[in-house]
Amino acid sequence: MFIVALTGGIGCGKSEATQAFSKLGVPIVDLDTISHQLTAANQPLLNEITAKFGHSYVTEEGALDRKRMRELAFEKESARLDLNDILHPAIYQEAVKQLQGHADAAYTILAVPLLDKDSPYISAIDRILVIDCDEGTQIQRVKQRSQLNDIQIKKIIQAQIPRQARLAIADDLIENSGDIEELRQKINDRHMEYSKACKASQIIP
Repeated sequence: MFIVALTGGIGCGKSEATQAFSKLGVPIVDLDTISHQLTAANQPLLNEITAKFGHSYVTEEGALDRKRMRELAFEKESARLDLNDILHPAIYQEAVKQLQGHADAAYTILAVPLLDKDSPYISAIDRILVIDCDEGTQIQRVKQRSQLNDIQIKKIIQAQIPRQARLAIADDLIENSGDIEELRQKINDRHMEYSKACKASQIIP
């Protein structure tokens, strides 16, 4: 099983890159998607979240109130750490399960929003692909798709893995300051390289 971890800061184009790989037929295990699934209405994990943070962080439908929780997490580091302690083990278990389900694929994309050298996923990863752009581009893109202001966006960027730390662990890098078509072409090129590398590894024992 060949696993390519795909990561990048907010606004760098990680989601668009993941979608491009998916359209090429590559299996995707996306930690953000798993997180949303595990915090949907009436999921067991909501009991732990409610016990820790109170009912005000759960919607009337029984799902995580992501907006309220995001605001709390960025205001108080202790709250963010407590939430991570609840979410991350459950996300990891589900991610491993999904990866095992794609064992026969040539390779699988593991989309990880926050990846560093101490991540529990590192030992299973064969390549790390970083989608990157400058901070100004990040802020501009996030403002276009959300109601967040510059200060709020910068707080999110500061709470993520620093850009230089992401670049330091990258095996492969896609610079994404252009348009979506340029990104898709770069993804196509990477897909061909990964596919060839996987075929070669199957031939050479």
